[in-house]
Amino acid sequence: MDQPSHTSQRPLRIGTRRSKLAVVQTEGIRDSLQKLAPGRTFQIEALHTLGDKDKSTALYSFGEKSLWTAELEEKLTSGEIDVVVHCLKDMPTLLPDSCDLAAIPLRDDPRDALIIKASLPYNSLQDLPEGAVIGTSSVRRSAQLRRLYPHLRFANLRGNVETRLAKVDSPESEYTCMIMSAAGLERIGLKHRINQYLGSKDGGILHAVGQGALGLEIRKGDTETQEFVNQLGDEKATLACLAERSLLRTLEGGCSVPIGVETEWVGQPDDHVLRMRAIVVSLDGTESVERSLDAALRTNDEATRMGSELAAKLVDGGAERILRAILADRPSKE
Repeated sequence: MDQPSHTSQRPLRIGTRRSKLAVVQTEGIRDSLQKLAPGRTFQIEALHTLGDKDKSTALYSFGEKSLWTAELEEKLTSGEIDVVVHCLKDMPTLLPDSCDLAAIPLRDDPRDALIIKASLPYNSLQDLPEGAVIGTSSVRRSAQLRRLYPHLRFANLRGNVETRLAKVDSPESEYTCMIMSAAGLERIGLKHRINQYLGSKDGGILHAVGQGALGLEIRKGDTETQEFVNQLGDEKATLACLAERSLLRTLEGGCSVPIGVETEWVGQPDDHVLRMRAIVVSLDGTESVERSLDAALRTNDEATRMGSELAAKLVDGGAERILRAILADRPSKE
């Protein structure tokens, strides 16, 4: 029996958050899928998630691992949508039993970026004067920067990209600058606002697990959708991100725990050797454990094993004690 053509299939319904960045990312995935199936139609459904609705509470205070995903996963599970496009760094490392992580496309720049108030003359972290205020809602960023630049101050900054930029640029605001992912700024045409890229080789910090990558989430058992969207998957991005996610899952950390990571492919291309560095830092920046590991990766299982092995090295170095103290100090949510 002939397989149905894409033109006879129902539209593929794609879910996303409602922010400009999330919609732009999803439109990019839709356009890539459209090239694979020119005769098929696609529908984008954008939702406000819990993380979008509460824009004032510090992320650290939530203790939620599904802040940006739960509402979308409910619609995915119920069959109202077929695939969800996430920033991979926002996806919990443990998904609901009803959902699977399918494709991870080619990764964009995973580094963080520094954006300085438009009216100020500084160009880098190294230029900032004592007491300069960095706007960020990420304890990973603030903890690492406190460790490297103890003379700086930090203030909570939430909202979509445009909202955060407006708050920083306001002459009345306390913010000297802010930090967010370089990929997010580049995807919505704001690369020109980046004053400094903040990878470890640039005098900066280790990025979030999965940062710069997108994750396509599907219903478990939906093999047709899985086979379709997996055509967008990138092998090296997938292996690196799975290793990073395994590290985070083994340490039982969520997106609001200060675990930084950095991965790069080293040696000859055919060697498939991934180098992964990771750091766990106390909230005040005074304690840290940093370790690295090289491993040849060709399968998802090998990537997962690498992440758990590096996590074990961090634990041996004292990371578990730091993380336990952070979690004990988190405000409880009624």
